[in-house]
Amino acid sequence: MTDKTDNVYDALEKLFHEPNRLSIMSAVCAADKGLSFNDLKAACNLTDGNLNRHLKVLEEARAVKIQKSFVDSKPRTTISLSQHGLARFTEYLSALSEVLDKARRTMPAGEKKDVPLAMGETVRA
Repeated sequence: MTDKTDNVYDALEKLFHEPNRLSIMSAVCAADKGLSFNDLKAACNLTDGNLNRHLKVLEEARAVKIQKSFVDSKPRTTISLSQHGLARFTEYLSALSEVLDKARRTMPAGEKKDVPLAMGETVRA
């Protein structure tokens, strides 16, 4: 995990801030029992090679677990979130929410119309 600092931007880990890895982590978080490689590839609209590259980075950071098995004599790769990954990703999402809220608060009043809040609400000016 990252160290707590007074600067919320420091918690925006590059590991998760990359758009494809953010997409991967979000999809895997939503799947209690993990996702097959093909389902994750489709959910994130990535190629085999691109998904493999990002999964390698996430696995090396211990954010995801990759399990290889056989189903009906066919290889299956299942990607799931590790406890370490969940803790780090939760911290990242909290920091991102704070950054977005700060940006929303500093916008001119007339520009805030229909700006989504981090928790799914919408500001109506």
